[in-house]
Amino acid sequence: MWGTPLSEYGRIRRLALRRPAESFIDQARLDAEWKRLNYTGRPDYAGAQSQYDRLIALLREQGSEIDFLPAEPSLTIDSIYVRDAAIVSPKGIILCNMGKPDRRGEPAAAESAFRKLGLPVAGAIEGEGRLEGGDVVWFDDRTLAVGRTYRSNDEGIRQLRALVGPNVEAVVADMPHYRGQAGVFHLMSVLSPIDLDLTLVYSPLMPIRFREWLIGRGIRLVEVPKAEFDSMGCNVLAIAPRRCVMLQGNPATLAALRAAGAEVIEIAGSEISEKGQGGPTCLTRPLLRV
Repeated sequence: MWGTPLSEYGRIRRLALRRPAESFIDQARLDAEWKRLNYTGRPDYAGAQSQYDRLIALLREQGSEIDFLPAEPSLTIDSIYVRDAAIVSPKGIILCNMGKPDRRGEPAAAESAFRKLGLPVAGAIEGEGRLEGGDVVWFDDRTLAVGRTYRSNDEGIRQLRALVGPNVEAVVADMPHYRGQAGVFHLMSVLSPIDLDLTLVYSPLMPIRFREWLIGRGIRLVEVPKAEFDSMGCNVLAIAPRRCVMLQGNPATLAALRAAGAEVIEIAGSEISEKGQGGPTCLTRPLLRV
């Protein structure tokens, strides 16, 4: 599977998920952890299962092979957001080193699961380096962008560059302070590629130099309005070029994407996304796109 083009918009052929049964575990676990982990509200376990089943169904409908990651004692309810623990690279999977201390056990759990699946592990971010998958965006197999955030630091970015090798250009986007160190704010909070030449953005929180870099690549920017940023209107998962999944409740963004020629599938996310601030991109770790 390695050696195929890397992007965030190619058709997803294989991906990893962790279901509520293996992440949330049960209502008692949710009740015990949601406040400590800075969720905006108490998720409902039964509702989460129902919403997640819909996500699984639509991914299978479009032909994606799904690897379900297991539960591990070291994990918290945040482990439903599998994007952050690992990224893919030309040489295999790179294990991240989480900026949020409560999530530090996730990369080791991901490594164990991926090795059992026979997937190559190219390396890991170690020591003082910090990197989370929500800060890494592939535009093609020779170009990625990485957000410099409170979750991904300079040392993590240095190690990432070494692991992907000199043939990959890593463009750094210096992100703003926004809501501070306790907030969930990744590069993919303000950017979701929809196709080679189409990207959804929230410009008010984008670094100017990086926004200009996108435009310089000939990418058309679809703007998310301020009223739909907190409801994760900008967190949209492309499952194929110009075909994407987004959360319900963002009608202006939905209309703008459709006007740009994108096919959009809406899903409910009150229990699996909104309260933990992790949208469709956060819930999924694509492994193979074509």
